[in-house]
Formats: sequence, C-alpha cells, structure tokens
Amino acid sequence: MIRSSISFTCLALLLLCTCWAKPNGSKNKKPKQVIPAIECDVRAGKINLPEFIVKCPAHCKETKQQVYGTGVFASISSICNAAIHSGIITNSGGKVIVRKMAGQNVYKGSNSNGVRSLSLPKWRESFVVTEGKPKKGVIYPATLDYVPSRPTYVKTSQKDRLPAVTTVAPTTAAPEPTTTTPAPATTTPPPPTTTKARAAVHKVRDAGSSHPYLSAVAAARQTQSGQAKSPSQVFRGSAYPNRFPLRTSAGLRRPETGSAIRRQPSTPVGPVFNRVQPAPQERTPTISQPNPPFPRRDWAPPSYPRPEWYPGARRPADVSYGAPDSGYSWTDTDTPDSTAQDHRPDISEYERWFYNFGPYLPRSSDSDGNRKVSVDTTHTRVEPVDSWKPDTNPYESGFGVREPEPAPPRVPEPVSQGDPNCKVDLVFLMDGSWSIGKRRFKIQKDFLAEVAQVINVGTAGPMMGVIQYGDDPVTEISLKSYSNSRDVKSSIDKIMQKGGLSNVGKALSYINKQYFSDANGNRGGAPNVAVVLVDGWPTDKVEEASRLARESGINIFFVTIEGADEKEKHNLVEANFVDKAVCRTNGFFSLPVSSWFALRKAAQPLVKRVCDTDRLVCSKTCLNANDIAFVIDGSSSVGTGNFRTVLQFVANVTREFEISDTDTRVGAVQYTYEQRLEFAFGQHNNKADLLNAIKRISYWSGGTSTGAAITYAAEQLFSKSKPNKRKIMIVITDGRSYDDVRAPALAVHRQGVIAYSIGIAWAAQDELEYIATDPDKEHSFFVDEFDSLYKYVPKIIHNICQEFNSQPRN
Repeated sequence: MIRSSISFTCLALLLLCTCWAKPNGSKNKKPKQVIPAIECDVRAGKINLPEFIVKCPAHCKETKQQVYGTGVFASISSICNAAIHSGIITNSGGKVIVRKMAGQNVYKGSNSNGVRSLSLPKWRESFVVTEGKPKKGVIYPATLDYVPSRPTYVKTSQKDRLPAVTTVAPTTAAPEPTTTTPAPATTTPPPPTTTKARAAVHKVRDAGSSHPYLSAVAAARQTQSGQAKSPSQVFRGSAYPNRFPLRTSAGLRRPETGSAIRRQPSTPVGPVFNRVQPAPQERTPTISQPNPPFPRRDWAPPSYPRPEWYPGARRPADVSYGAPDSGYSWTDTDTPDSTAQDHRPDISEYERWFYNFGPYLPRSSDSDGNRKVSVDTTHTRVEPVDSWKPDTNPYESGFGVREPEPAPPRVPEPVSQGDPNCKVDLVFLMDGSWSIGKRRFKIQKDFLAEVAQVINVGTAGPMMGVIQYGDDPVTEISLKSYSNSRDVKSSIDKIMQKGGLSNVGKALSYINKQYFSDANGNRGGAPNVAVVLVDGWPTDKVEEASRLARESGINIFFVTIEGADEKEKHNLVEANFVDKAVCRTNGFFSLPVSSWFALRKAAQPLVKRVCDTDRLVCSKTCLNANDIAFVIDGSSSVGTGNFRTVLQFVANVTREFEISDTDTRVGAVQYTYEQRLEFAFGQHNNKADLLNAIKRISYWSGGTSTGAAITYAAEQLFSKSKPNKRKIMIVITDGRSYDDVRAPALAVHRQGVIAYSIGIAWAAQDELEYIATDPDKEHSFFVDEFDSLYKYVPKIIHNICQEFNSQPRN
C-alpha cells in the first residue's frame, strides 16, 4: 500500500514538472520566416541583396512587365514575371527565392506560361528564381534593401552622425560573429555641409597628370587612405563587396555612381565640385594656409585666365558624329570618345570645364569688394550661377535691363498639301532589334526625320507611316496619323527602341495583311511603297512574304546598312535576300549603305526613287493593270435567256478587277454576221457604272462570224490600249464560225494580246484552240450548257494572275 502511494506521488510530480517545462520550451522555438511582399514591377537589380525571398501579388501577368532571358534572367527583369515565366508561381502570385549571379553575354528570349521574355545581348548582373521554400536552418532578411533611385540630401555634423547602412545577408542557424570598428573621432568638427548622393558623369585623368588640380586630387586621395569610410561610401550603402573591382591601370577611370558632392547652398564650388573625387570627411579651412586643396569659398567667383590650349566652348555630344559602337546599348564603353550626359544644364560651357578640370588660383591682393567677374564672349557666354543677389544693383553688375518688347502677332503658317508629283502611300520599316544599339537607332530616327522633311508630306502628295520591327512588328505611325512633315518628325523623335530580333519577313507579312488597309489610311489611288531599313541581314526568311506583298501591289525597297561581307555570308538565314524581296532586281529598288554614318546622305536619292511613280511597277497587279475585251456571240442559236446568262458571266469576271481609268479597263463587242461596239476602254471608269453598262446590253440575234469579230475588236479596242496595260481578250461562242478564225487569232497574238476562248454546247474544239493563246489547256475552256459558265470564273482569274506574277523581275 505504501509502495503504491509512493508511485502515485512520483507520477504526479512528473506530470507537474512537464507542465512547468512547456512555457520554457516554447521560448526555444526557431524564429518564424517573415516574407516581405513586393509589387509586380520590382526588378531584381533594385534590391541590394545577393539572395532573398519575396512574395509576389496576383495578376502580374496582366502588367506585362518586361523579362529578359530564359532560366537565367538579366537583373532588369521583373522578379514576379520571371517567376511566372519559369513556372515557379502562377498568375495568382506566391513566394519566390531570388539568387543573384554574374552577368551573361547572351540572354535568349522565349514564350513560356503566357509570359514573353525578350532577348538581350549582354547585361552586368543576372538572377535565378526558385520555389519559395527556404532550406532548413536558413533565415532570409525580413526587410529588403532597395537601391536608391534618386539623390539623397543629408546634413551631417559632429553631434548628428549618420550610422553606417548595413545589409543583412541570409544567415544560417549558427552565424559567424562579426566585429565593427568605430570611425576615429575628429578633433575639429567640420562645418555643416550638404552631402548629395549623385551619379558621377565625367571621366578625369589619373593623379599622375602634371595638372595642378589633379596633383591636389592625388594628395587628397593619399590623405584619405588612412581615414575611416567617407560619407560617400556610407551612402553607397552595401555590406557586400563590390562586384566590379577598381581599375589598377592609369589613364581614364570609370566614375562610380553615388559619389558625394559637397558644395555651398548658393555658390559654385571650385575643385570640390568635381563629381568623381569624393569629398574628404574632415577638413579645416584656414585663411593663412596657402592654396588649400579644398578651400571654402564664401566670395564671388574671380575671373580665371583660360589656358592657351583651350579651343572654345565644347560642342555638346552628338551621337551622329561619334565613333561607331559595338552594336550593344546596355554597356558603357571605356573609350576617351565616350561623353557622358551632363546633369547641370544651368551652367556655361567654360564653367563646366573649370569646375571639372580647371585649376583653382590663389586669391589676389584685391579686396573682395573690388572683385568682378570677367566676361569673355570670344568663345561662349559666361553667366556665373551666383551673379544675381537680392541686394545687388543690376546696373552695377554689368548687366543691362531692357523693357520687354511686345511680341508681334503670330501669323499662322500655311499648311502644305504635299507634293502632288509624289503622291504615294509610303511606310518605313525601321530596325528596332537589340543588335542595332541605341546610337544607331537614333541615327535611324534622324534619317527618317530627314526623309519626312524632304518628301513634303501632305494630303495631296505623299503620306508617310512608320513600323518598327523586332520579334514582332508594331505600328508607330499610320498613314492617316499626320498630314504634314512637321508632325511626322515630332512623332518619329518620340519612338522608343523595341528590341528583339530582326524579323523582316514577319514585318512584310504584317504590312501586306494589315497595314495597307482603308482603316489605316490607304488611299487606293496612290501607289503603296514599303522601304525596309535593315542592319546587316534579317533573322528570318523574306522570300515568300515579299512575293505575296508584291502580288498585292506593294513596291518594296531595301536599304541595307553595313551588309554582310564575304566572310559573314555564311551567317545569312537566306542568301541573296535583297533580290528575293525587292520589287525588281534591276538595282532601282535596292540601296546599299556602307556605314551608319553615311545613312543620312541616302535620304535625297531614296526620295527621288520613291517619287518616280512611273517606275513603281509593282503597283501594277494582275487585278489593276489590264485592258480586257469581251467578244460576245449574239447569234440566233444563243437565245434571249442564255444571252442573259452570258452577260452574268461577263459581270462576274469584271467584279474581280479594280476598275478605273488608271487601273483595269473593260470593253465589249457583240457580233453576229456583223459587229457592234457596246462600250470602249475607259468609257466607264468605275465598277458600278461598268456593271450597269453590261446589264443594259441588248440581245442582237443573227449569224456567227467569229473571225471578223476578233479583227473588229483588235481595231476598235486594242489599237487604243495603253502601253503599260496587259491586253486580254475573252471570246465567248456557242457554235462553229462561218468564217476563218485562224488568221485573225494569229494577228492579235502577234500584237501581244492574251486570248481566252470559251465554247458552249455546239462550239468547235479546234477553233477554240486556234483562238486561245498557248498553252491551249490554260486558255481554252468548254462547257456543255450555259448554266455551267459560272464554274470557270475562278479558273480564268487564277490564270490571269498567275501569268502576270510569273513575269521576270529584272
């Protein structure tokens, strides 16, 4: 009994200890992973972490944020859309782990899971995405460190120091201990300054130069080597080592983004304004110190003598005259010819030179009050930034004050109707592929603007549109968008590069099926012209798409810039692609240009060819370049009812053609023993009037003299045919002729007339073959009854067009 009591007591104590241990045990649980949420447009390069986890929202696919690459993506890609493209998440969102890696030379585009990724030749950083399930023991940062996209202004003083910004990397369950070394204290506090994180935009020579200012920079750099991290390094703000180590060679240095700039609020600074050299953390301005390397300036800027070698104001960088680039637009070149964009448009050219490269001279013995700004207008106009102050008399400062003159009333400029001698519907297919690069794309836009100015766009003359092609074609300017050259030039300047491959064949199919339509402003009466600008060679085949476009009446010109040489021809997707694509291979429709910098010179010759409408032979198609004569049997054996069936057949054939005085023209002759001209070529110049005229033909009745009718049609119709028209004769008869048909048929064949013969019921087969042009099987048809005539309408149209399109293209 005692033993059971002791056992019961021990069990109760054990349960009590277990209950007490639960709260303590819960404290030893592993911390829960916090997953930060991002938006669909966040790019991997904007997050300053080598590996992290994020949560993507739903419906990112609809935002169409760009993705570059497949599997391995460029860091400018959207994280969420890259995850959808890789199949890590769906369009409903989810968790994604992002791991960064080195940049790639080639990023291939593809279409996967409803997201289209683009191709890219080169980028400095890449990343991959994996399923958002962290490995055991790995904790990712709960917050994301974003790279600042705008300059940050921070005031620093001795009392208020900015702590170093550090980034927490993914840690495991047993992180290594880290140590922090505090920055050394300064004995003399610097005056309050404004530190501005700003992208460096100039390149300077190394300190080895003999220039006085650069010597001072070298001395300051040696002083900084033993000090703590400067504020500019703090603002750059990453605890991870730089992936791009500094160059060790002398010469030009690439500026680092984020270099700090120290300057006074209202006065321009001397050498301190240099945007490449970071300002020292400590400095003690002393008046007695001779020529301090970084002096503080509280006075008006003195006049500075220019060096003897100074050539004048530097011309702004013009990409049209720069050295040729490598064809890629995403990497900076490290050549002396590269000129970075200046973000200080408010200063003059001479000040810009002085602030970046000029020496700082010692103060003269004159008092500050007598110091004046020297203005030299031999090279450029100098207007100091701080020349105007509230207490300054404008009459004493050397500036004259003029009363504003009233602006004269503006006379509206007359709107040009265009050049009537160049009435064409013109579209340019501009190359927007990645291989062209940003500089060459700009040259291409300048060329199109030059063409728009020379060609004189207007409703009574040429109308101009632009299509940009890459992986797929996109309409930038339709034919009806603008009716003058000024608006076209303004719209061209706003076109942004699309990227992708150089799929010219796909672009030619696009203009044939969609662009030259009434909805896009196609006028019908004007020739359709397409000018293809291609860098090197296309990345797809163009022969089939060009053939269909030519058969639709589109005159295709090719302007090839820096085409393939003998060593590069093995890279062509399609050999002799220019001859297979252009309207004719006689050289009129192809314009090779040796280099991109010579492209602008080709504007005048190209416009001259485009406006020569008499030589735009591809505007003439099988449906708009014919003179067609119907020779209709009106003998007694036909009968009134069957004669109406014949007229219906004539109308059905006529409907397939484009009818006008400049397009296809139709005439008709009815014959028995005699002949009667029902209407001549050009008598009815629109389709509605022509069909009504066919309907009004009255049945004559009589004998059958087919030979005499053929001779009559040659005299009354084909003798008045236009020289640029194809002559086609269609003879319809139901019996054997009373006269000979062989000699008249041979005579019209010699005149270049293409003859078709259609026999019904009792027509003689041998006569049908004599009348028809060789080969007989393609031009002679026979039906048993009149009601079967309609079956041969498509066959006749097909044969007419097949013969027209098979003409030689030289």
